[in-house]
Amino acid sequence: MSPSCCKGKQVHPTKTGVAAGLEPGAEYPVESPVSKPGDKDACCDGDNVEPVAQTGSQKLVKLEKMANSCTECIDAPKPEQPCCDESCMVRIAVRECEDSCGSDKTCATASSGCKDLESKDDCCTKAPEAARIKKTPCQSHMQSVKSRFQPTLEGLGCICRALLALNLESCCVTGQNAQRKSRQPGARTYDPCSSSSTSLKSAKDDGCCSMAPPGSCKKPAEPRLSITSCAKICCSEKSKPPAIGTPDDCCSGGSCSKEKANLGATASEIGSDLEQGAINAEHVVLSIQGMTCTGCETKLERSLANIRGVSKIKTSLILSRAEFDVNIAHISVDGAVTRLQKATGFECQRLSTDGHELEVLLPDALETVLQHLPSGVLSIDPTTYATLKITYDPQLIGARDIVESAFDQQLELAPYRPDPSISAGNKHVWQMGLAALISACLTVPVLVLAWAPLPKREITNGSISLALATVVQIFIAGPFYPAALKSLIFARVIEMDLLIVLSTSAAYIFSIVAFAMLVARKPLSTGEFFETSTLLVTLIMLGRFITALARQKAIESISIRSLQQSTTMLVESDGTSTRDIDVRLLQYGDTFRVMPEAKVVTDGTVISGTSEINESMITGESNPVVKSKGSPVVAGSINGPGTLDIRLTRLCGDNTISTIANMVDEAKLSKPKTQELADRVAGYFVPVIVAITIVTFVIWVAVGITIQQRSSSDATVQAVTYAIAVLIISCPCAIGLAVPMVIVIAGGVAAEKGVIFKTADTIEAARNVTHVVFDKTGTLTIGRLNVKESYHVNGLATDVRPILLGLVSGIKHPVSQAITEHLQSLGVSPATVLNVKSLPGKGVLGNWNGSEIRAGNALWTQATPISKVQQFLTTDSTVLCFTINNTLQAIYALQDTLRPEAAHVVSTLQAKGISVSIVSGDETGAVQKTAERLGIPSSNALSRCSPTDKHTYIQMLKTSSTGSTILFLGDGTNDAIALASADIGIHMSEGTDVARSAADVVLTRANLRGVLVLMELSDKALRRIMFNFAWSFVYNLFAILLAAGAFVKFRVPPAFAGVGEIVSVLPVIIIAVGLRWARFSA
Repeated sequence: MSPSCCKGKQVHPTKTGVAAGLEPGAEYPVESPVSKPGDKDACCDGDNVEPVAQTGSQKLVKLEKMANSCTECIDAPKPEQPCCDESCMVRIAVRECEDSCGSDKTCATASSGCKDLESKDDCCTKAPEAARIKKTPCQSHMQSVKSRFQPTLEGLGCICRALLALNLESCCVTGQNAQRKSRQPGARTYDPCSSSSTSLKSAKDDGCCSMAPPGSCKKPAEPRLSITSCAKICCSEKSKPPAIGTPDDCCSGGSCSKEKANLGATASEIGSDLEQGAINAEHVVLSIQGMTCTGCETKLERSLANIRGVSKIKTSLILSRAEFDVNIAHISVDGAVTRLQKATGFECQRLSTDGHELEVLLPDALETVLQHLPSGVLSIDPTTYATLKITYDPQLIGARDIVESAFDQQLELAPYRPDPSISAGNKHVWQMGLAALISACLTVPVLVLAWAPLPKREITNGSISLALATVVQIFIAGPFYPAALKSLIFARVIEMDLLIVLSTSAAYIFSIVAFAMLVARKPLSTGEFFETSTLLVTLIMLGRFITALARQKAIESISIRSLQQSTTMLVESDGTSTRDIDVRLLQYGDTFRVMPEAKVVTDGTVISGTSEINESMITGESNPVVKSKGSPVVAGSINGPGTLDIRLTRLCGDNTISTIANMVDEAKLSKPKTQELADRVAGYFVPVIVAITIVTFVIWVAVGITIQQRSSSDATVQAVTYAIAVLIISCPCAIGLAVPMVIVIAGGVAAEKGVIFKTADTIEAARNVTHVVFDKTGTLTIGRLNVKESYHVNGLATDVRPILLGLVSGIKHPVSQAITEHLQSLGVSPATVLNVKSLPGKGVLGNWNGSEIRAGNALWTQATPISKVQQFLTTDSTVLCFTINNTLQAIYALQDTLRPEAAHVVSTLQAKGISVSIVSGDETGAVQKTAERLGIPSSNALSRCSPTDKHTYIQMLKTSSTGSTILFLGDGTNDAIALASADIGIHMSEGTDVARSAADVVLTRANLRGVLVLMELSDKALRRIMFNFAWSFVYNLFAILLAAGAFVKFRVPPAFAGVGEIVSVLPVIIIAVGLRWARFSA
């Protein structure tokens, strides 16, 4: 084993204390390993592994080192092993301690208090054997983290996905930014080599391990659901790569392995593995301006795919957006964007997805601002709008502080810019409208000269028409030429622009030839027809303007971000006076006032006042909700008659509106299988039309000469007119928009009804559901348990209630919460309980004064044979048994209430022929009683189910019948495996918690009717998609036949063929938008 790049504390490279079942904080002797040839390098994301001399002596290792060390990299799990352990939760708890206490304090080990640090030793400048202060989490934070993540850890063996769903850094990617967002220079990152596990640094700063060669540490990758893939990706080690270093590196000499640095190495040479995800991948989101049809989107996709180092490409014509990852080992982000603009001709603007930003007008003392970066300001960059973009960490400095005082001068906010997707669309509509208007103004004189009964001045009229047609062809139709050529050359795509170029060019060039023959006094029989090319271009531009306008209005009608207010009333520090401010200037610690009938600007907690709030715009719940002191409120909701003072809990960029909008946009960027089919059809469409055009031309030349007895020139002219009409009247845009237009509107409609789709596939699959599986507690029931009866084996002479309260307090399971509330209402104070662990499907385990204590179901606590327990189990109650050293001490019977809509939802599903099941960790009596009330067969009601049992049952349903689609609905962390294994996983969330789930669908309000809304919306959406496909086929069939002259008495003149895009696309948009007014029985 070779030394790691940073000499850190010596950690056993083959076994961690937690994995071995040891107690955190204790010291254990560990036998020194023997260094073997070929051993892999350890990670340098913190404390690093160093070979221990083969002395055979015992060494003491403190397990607190795991809080900052990279133990998950040191011993990469085998594929069948989980990739996380309790050390991950220790790191999260330490991080939360520092977030609460500040970077200059640390939580005391045994209490929730804080103490000042006297010093902080730098792991990169001190010798590895030097004493260093290591932070350990306080008991309060540790219990909080365990209650949230322990069930997921034990169920999946990995909590990476749960962290990423919360937009937190994955615990398994120490030192790398594993959040799903772009990492820009100056962004906030965790310094892996700092003595603090949450040490902040700027991304532009070189950390001590910033130059460690890719591959030497654990590689960030998208988390997977299966334990096998998670173990392979999150924690796999790579073979030893060549070392790269700089003089600023933590290792003197720059190269950690003492080898010569290879600064010119390629990504493949330094261990980059593109199949497993690029180590140096940077996520990029672009606003694309200039896309008009699905051919443009295809060109965009192919152009991105042709750029080396670009992966995970997502595009959306509707959103005018592209998302992809760039491996900066191959190409810089700016280089990739430049190549994309060159290949497509589109205007690309990068959108920020990392950190918080302010745009300010250029100040007078610009140099002073650029030279001085206050603490918390990460970067300052100029923009294309004559403004400065300031990226900052809102935990360290507030937006208002930046503007008012951070730079020793008052800065001025730039004008508010709306949602980039909306603004890009508006700009495109404006450009299309202006082009159509100019083209129409130039075309009208040409039409007058061609069709009005004016004196015959052929040369003069022809010269004027030529000049006007030339202006139209160069300045209005001109942009189509480079676009078509770039598509053909760079993306190898034959798109709609090529058809426009061919048709308009043919009409324009033929007219020039005819006019030249006229000037030469050898006129053709047909003469010139400049009106054809000009009118064709005008109708095309008019069609694109109308369709772009209709599409833009449809997008705006379902825009979630439009709910965000731009100003609010800030309550000053005196608590009485107020002032109006821009919502961008809100910062943590602020209190804002919401007047009657006004919108709530961001998420917060009421600190004074009482009112009723309408949350229908967010949750779909039409009934007002009473809010008073301590009540949470969400952004976008509308206040009632009262006045509320609200303490801010989330900034506008992170609030519920933004979270829901991001999830809806994510669904719009995904493509269902029907979209893939449409894209394939549209891809063949244009080449087929070109072929049909050639056939049409040949046929009409032959018909003109042989049947109509025309001269060859006349026959050719007639054939050209038919060919032009065929080229331009056909339109693949209707096929390409058939799916995405409906998906976009469906996503907006669903969000208004409290149903958030995360992928478009869900909309497609929901109508085919065959089995619905419900969790019981908190899903079919309200989840607010009440203690109905209790029994203490020894009476209250030996009061065990403080011990029980100490065990269950802090656990988020509904049973634990109900017991906690009950005991607290009786004035019971909790005893100190150590090593509390929540076991999904079983209960809670802990240690009290050296005794093992348990609180859980009767089977796990081995209390089933006791008669009193049996008596409780025969009722419909949830039973909790409390034992000390396996001796029963107390029994509690708890009662829950069915949701009022549960019976209706279950009966409706059964009426549709859908099988309904219950899987619950509750006792058999309670589960069977619930099933009986809802009319669910007892064979479909499973009790005492662990998370693995739920997963097994869902897999059994999948294999029992072919073509089955399983929907699972749950509300807790215990359901993580079931949510992942079902075809459609639905998480029932509450208000501001919409981001916590990794399910396919999130219900923003606790109402089971969301399941019915999901299925009904899926059915209506798929019907509209099928209609759009049918319309596109019928239109193009008859339009091409008309234009090609298949009907003797009817044909479409080439000058009017440009109206085809309006006729084909408008119905598609209208049908999709009609979904907004569809009636839902649910």
